[in-house]
Amino acid sequence: MTSHHWIRGGSRADRTAELGRLGLPAPLATVSAHRRLRGPYTAAGTLIRLVAADALRRDPELGPDHHIALLTSTPELAGQVPPIKVALELTAASGARTRYQARLHSLRVSHGLVDFLLAYLRGLPAEPRVLVVEDVSEADPTDLEFLAVLVRRVPADLLTVVVGSGPAPLADPPGPVSVSLPAALRAHTTAHDAAGGTALPPVTGDLADAFVDSDGTTDDPRALEAYEKLAQPERAARHDRRIEVLRELGERSLEFGAIPFHAEHGSDPAGAGTAALRVAQLNSKNLGLYHSAVDFGLRGRRLVPGGPDDKLWWHFTGDATTSLSALGRAEEVELIYAELRMVSTDSEMHMHGAYATAMLYARHFDDSRRDPRKAREWLHVAIAISTLLPDPKERAFYTVFNRNGLALVETREGRPDRALELLNSGMATLDRELAPGEQLLHRTGLRYNRAQVFIMTGRLTEALADLDTVIEVDPNFHDHYFNRGNVLHRLGRRAEAVEDYGRALALSPPYPEVFYNRGDARAELGDLAGAVEDFSRVIELDPDNADAWLNRAAMRHELGDDDGAWADVTAGLAVRPDGAHLHGLRGRLLAGRGDTDAAWASLTAAVEHDPGLASAWATRGMLAFDNGDLDRAVADLDRSVSLLDNPEIRFNRGVALQEAGRYEEAGRDFAAVLDATGDEDARARLDECRRAASTAFDDAAVS
Repeated sequence: MTSHHWIRGGSRADRTAELGRLGLPAPLATVSAHRRLRGPYTAAGTLIRLVAADALRRDPELGPDHHIALLTSTPELAGQVPPIKVALELTAASGARTRYQARLHSLRVSHGLVDFLLAYLRGLPAEPRVLVVEDVSEADPTDLEFLAVLVRRVPADLLTVVVGSGPAPLADPPGPVSVSLPAALRAHTTAHDAAGGTALPPVTGDLADAFVDSDGTTDDPRALEAYEKLAQPERAARHDRRIEVLRELGERSLEFGAIPFHAEHGSDPAGAGTAALRVAQLNSKNLGLYHSAVDFGLRGRRLVPGGPDDKLWWHFTGDATTSLSALGRAEEVELIYAELRMVSTDSEMHMHGAYATAMLYARHFDDSRRDPRKAREWLHVAIAISTLLPDPKERAFYTVFNRNGLALVETREGRPDRALELLNSGMATLDRELAPGEQLLHRTGLRYNRAQVFIMTGRLTEALADLDTVIEVDPNFHDHYFNRGNVLHRLGRRAEAVEDYGRALALSPPYPEVFYNRGDARAELGDLAGAVEDFSRVIELDPDNADAWLNRAAMRHELGDDDGAWADVTAGLAVRPDGAHLHGLRGRLLAGRGDTDAAWASLTAAVEHDPGLASAWATRGMLAFDNGDLDRAVADLDRSVSLLDNPEIRFNRGVALQEAGRYEEAGRDFAAVLDATGDEDARARLDECRRAASTAFDDAAVS
């Protein structure tokens, strides 16, 4: 069976020699993942640049279908694919932005890129193709995610991926990890350890230039040694010259990697260096590429000559802490804000720091450290400072902004009414103090937050009204449609919910939650084939989602595809061995095959894992009935009715009771079914029970 490969250790020359020993076809492409080249998506973007022209020529729809992933990873495709629709967030000034992409956004981009590549590769003639990705030990976390998705989702016989990493163990980035590349490589590749000692190529040209021209990525020790021997002014001059060469290429992705690297080591690190790093940081943060935003911010603030007394230092620091929070690295944020309080007496900075610290305790720390009381303490500090700001508009804005944080704490502490009071008061204050178009993002955010409180308290009609208003003002943010779709779904307006889920997908790379919810809505509309399609996408994006395996199995069972249902149940149980619903469906499938002993075991496992699972009790009761164990059948059906009193279960219990000669009890069940549904079978059986018991039943009385 064809396999992906992982070549570990040694120098790049060692790994290239090991690659030659694998006997693979000549590579379609060899790309470097070293983040100094192009920062986030260095490897992915390089690959996309190589194939995009051919892919878009063969199938022009690939551009519109995957434009967000393509432009995020490969900005050079601007003009060749539709532009990303700009949400209100990106039209606001940097300091006014309060909403950012989710931590998982970069993973969604990776899935979009793999979708694009799969569609392209499947349209090519069948032949062996090899992609070599080198320098993975130095990759940005976005490329680690991309490669993890690539080796899992792309069959090796379609594209054989060879990953090369250095001698140090390949590690995941700090913080919560959406997908682990080391784990994916262990699961989906054949590992090879590169033998050392491969001879270095002969020296050609200036070795110091070789280091600079490689944008600091070469692992040739001779080049690094020659570079370090240069006097500092000469090193800086060579970096300056390299920047000129790179800028002439006009490739925007270089602004995330090589250009800031050379600028910070050139002749003007405090000027050109900080400017390049600040551009890279802002663009990374706005795109949801948070690891690089942190890296650029921490590198940038080291170069600001004024240190904490310089606003630029604060900008680097603030956007780094925002990105760290988004990454789930709250403890690092805590340390930075403790440092800020030590070095600054600036009241505005203390206000921002107090709010940010409050959010650590309200939402970013893990459960063991979350503390609404401490969050409230820090928010009161932020509010107190904001009320002292001299500018009346800033005073109104920041006071409301900080009270919005307090509303979150009230919600978390189970006081939604108090949260609504704060949000309503804030909206009224901004309407009174600001012109209609001012701080539109924050004003929309307040209404969005109020919708969330309405949703939490079941006030769905009011939530829907707020979300309608938010979408009218900010129509290009996918989360708004996802949330409105959820509200519409809960209101029973399923067809409209399906439409909103589709709009969310058009504004975002693919993510499993929206497909899952759309699959549920489609199933309730009777579109079982559409539901299967959506749950299949969930599984493709998140194969550890046991509920998606269960739901697709259930849909396939209803469609008569019991072999497919069996495969899904088996896969689901591998993910969640204690899944009661999965055991229950497995029992039904086994019963349908006539394997009653195995069916009984599965149904028993279902009710042991979840004694409240009415469907499993009902199925086990009917299995006992089919086996002639009427006492067991009635007992299990009794348990099911006590948990879920619906006509179908009552009818089945009535049949079991009738067969057991318990005609009065059976008659009461059939009468209840008849009263609820008018079912003629229930009427006929009720008559049979009356005759058998020679007892007259009053339908109204026994219902």
